[in-house]
Amino acid sequence: MNSYQSAFSAGWSSWRGLDSGGMRVPFIASPLSWLNALSWLSLGLCLIGLFDATGVMADEEEVSAQGKLHHGLWRGEAYPGTVRDYWVYVPAAYRPDQPASLMVFNDGKSYHSEQGAFRVPQVIDGLINEGAMPVTLAVFINPGEVPSTVPGAASRKNRSFEYDALGDRYARFLIERFLPPIEAQYNLSKSPEDRAICGISSGGIGAFTVAWERPDVFGKVLCHIGSFVNIRGGHAYPFLIRKTEKKPIKIFLQEGRRDLDNLHGNWPLANREMVAALEYKGYDYQFVMGDGGHSGQHGGQILADSLRWLWKEDQP
Repeated sequence: MNSYQSAFSAGWSSWRGLDSGGMRVPFIASPLSWLNALSWLSLGLCLIGLFDATGVMADEEEVSAQGKLHHGLWRGEAYPGTVRDYWVYVPAAYRPDQPASLMVFNDGKSYHSEQGAFRVPQVIDGLINEGAMPVTLAVFINPGEVPSTVPGAASRKNRSFEYDALGDRYARFLIERFLPPIEAQYNLSKSPEDRAICGISSGGIGAFTVAWERPDVFGKVLCHIGSFVNIRGGHAYPFLIRKTEKKPIKIFLQEGRRDLDNLHGNWPLANREMVAALEYKGYDYQFVMGDGGHSGQHGGQILADSLRWLWKEDQP
């Protein structure tokens, strides 16, 4: 069983983006790929209509990765009054006659943005090309917002209600409402071993909750600085893990020693409590403790290796 004391965690916790062997994690796009992306963007080969999942036509955008990033707007009844942006990244290696794996990212924009810490499309492309990850469609979904009825006023954020709450409401929204139109558009594997979900902070505990509630659909979880504290009861998870029959979930947790400590709880301590419970129950997990705070910087630096570990048993 691997734990946060594993040999490679020391290298991963550095802020130089190097693994334990001194090799740079291969997710930084090359200068040529950036130039190619700018060239395509300058030609205006983006915003091509794709499909209609909720009555809103989605857009197609070029990114510096090899595939296509499709954008859409979701309006639904699961969380009344909310609207949310989402994106579907289709890697160049996707073939309609071959079932692809699926990975869902909460707080989607922060994970696909080329200016962000994660730049998931580029990382996925690199891992698929090296054979470290199966052909995988990435779905990036933002939390819902309720538009203001007062001109100029800010929208009401629904993020904490969706991500921090325990129970199956968000899982049911994803599985029963949001994903079916995407599943109808693409050939996706139904096996939970081929499906993962990821998130950061409240989105991290939200990702864990989805897999915890529905391990028959999502068999892998990646949590960055997960908020397993008492915002909406998430501090109960270590006890639930210990007292509940082991579930078929593979789990990667990333945390920082200088993460938050406030009225809701202590994030590093809460994640260590999660690790102790997972170890006690015999889960297949990995925990990497870095030196950072409440940000995606460290999680982005180790993302490629995190995904290698999460998918390693599924590759020949």
